[in-house]
Amino acid sequence: MLIIPGQPGKDLCDPGLTMNRRDLLRVGGSGLLGLSLGAMFQLQARAAQPGQGGLGWGKAKNVIMIFLQGGPSHLDLWDPKENVPDNVRSVFAPIATKVPGVKFTEVLPKLAQVNDKLTMIRSMSYTPNGLFNHTAAIYQMMTGYTTDKVSPSGQLEPPDPRDFPNFGSQIVRIKPLTIPMLPFVMLPRPLQESNVVGKGGSAGFLGKAFDPYTLYPEGDDMDMNKMDRIRVDDLKLRPEVFANRLARRAALRDVLDAGMPEIDKAVKDYNLNTYYDRALNLVLSGKARSAFDLTKEPAKIRTMYGRNTFGQSCLLARRLVEAGTRVVEVIWP
Repeated sequence: MLIIPGQPGKDLCDPGLTMNRRDLLRVGGSGLLGLSLGAMFQLQARAAQPGQGGLGWGKAKNVIMIFLQGGPSHLDLWDPKENVPDNVRSVFAPIATKVPGVKFTEVLPKLAQVNDKLTMIRSMSYTPNGLFNHTAAIYQMMTGYTTDKVSPSGQLEPPDPRDFPNFGSQIVRIKPLTIPMLPFVMLPRPLQESNVVGKGGSAGFLGKAFDPYTLYPEGDDMDMNKMDRIRVDDLKLRPEVFANRLARRAALRDVLDAGMPEIDKAVKDYNLNTYYDRALNLVLSGKARSAFDLTKEPAKIRTMYGRNTFGQSCLLARRLVEAGTRVVEVIWP
């Protein structure tokens, strides 16, 4: 058993979190089973090799997070109960999957044929500090940290610049894009529990530069045509501004900057040129605008994903990843 001592989200140098004898035995205990730390790294390396049965250690380039704040019962999806009373058993029939001994219900026939390529965790939980509700769980799921800061209503407080960052913000900070594309997109609605909106969905103390690009079309969640009203006006040039004209403006900016070294010196820590150039390339390339255009998908594919907000959001997530977006979070209540 390999256990890293200390509490989640705590610095091991904190008082009271030093390694004790039991922790040392746990770390060394993996060797009792013939698995030393070196052997573990060797297995990881082997999994990364073609034909070794592993998808590759550290090979993932993109993430699509489909976060269902509510959904059908596990009994009706992944965990049909057999030989149990009717009031416990799912109303759907169990079906075999690609993994022997594992059954899904009949509503997931396609997923049942690829479950040898996914990992199911059936014991997910969270450990709050004095606060047991959905908002606290969402915050820990999205940031990796728990919190005990509670508002008078008993909910978590609204989003704060001092919050821990969403995992997507961390990913794009550590692994930035090298192409003109949106690095992190959240759609089609914010994280919300009761009246607390957006908690755990921002870059927090990392700063606005790592916030997700949010795509929240107007309309209710049950509006089936909501995704047909996607607006990405901030990714378009104004009609009177042609691309070459905007490029000339950028060149003029460079000339002015070169003649103003004192101003450059004053703002050098803000990376203004970097952010400006990134935004300019994004607008001029048109890659993001094209990815958001669901009308470019064949009607058959759009219907297969589902002609509703959730289905079209999942389709858009796929298109964004194919265009180069690093992280997409589909938030659905």
